[in-house]
Amino acid sequence: MKQLPLAKRGDRLSVLCLGAHSDDIEIGAGGTILSLISEGVLLDVHWCVLSATGIRAREAKDSALAFLDGAASHNIELAEFEDSYFPSQTRDIKKRLTALRDRVAPDVIFTHARDDAHQDHREVNRLTTNIFRNHLVLEYEIPKWDGDLSQHNTYVPLTEAIMDRKVELLLKYFGTQRSKDWFDDLTFKGLARLRGIECRAEERFAEAFTSRKLSLAVVSRQEV
Repeated sequence: MKQLPLAKRGDRLSVLCLGAHSDDIEIGAGGTILSLISEGVLLDVHWCVLSATGIRAREAKDSALAFLDGAASHNIELAEFEDSYFPSQTRDIKKRLTALRDRVAPDVIFTHARDDAHQDHREVNRLTTNIFRNHLVLEYEIPKWDGDLSQHNTYVPLTEAIMDRKVELLLKYFGTQRSKDWFDDLTFKGLARLRGIECRAEERFAEAFTSRKLSLAVVSRQEV
């Protein structure tokens, strides 16, 4: 499968990561973030979790710091919107994200999927695409009992070492989630293995995303 580089070693890349809850970004795009840093991309990351209070806020911050270790720069922002009630808080969340848009200029945005079964996730997607209209938006997936996984059109292959690191960090930092029957290494590695099959990843694993709009440029020889 033909691969288009998101960034090369030494390139500077600005990334905005949006998550409704404290473990969403890590589950959906954590391997991609780890891979970019590992490959020597100068990553500037704005990491925004919209519902993180109490112990979940501490988990969110500690995990984000671990995933972003080695990034060129990072800014971790935790909000306190009420979990499971995002649709009723749309006005305030939109104000928060609009203000964020005025402060950051990311090259790529990682956010929730449009067809996610969780109402908070869907609302974050709807607001992301409404507010950030001139950006590359990649929608990530979150496995859950609802069975809402779908077909994707964008993949980031992961090495086995990166996949192991992603799972290690998820299990280490999210103690409040370990009691859930789906929150384990088999879930995360199993999904990544299937996505690796779909994109024929050399080292078997991948994260999958959906891109709704993609603009391609024809590069002249002088620009290469």
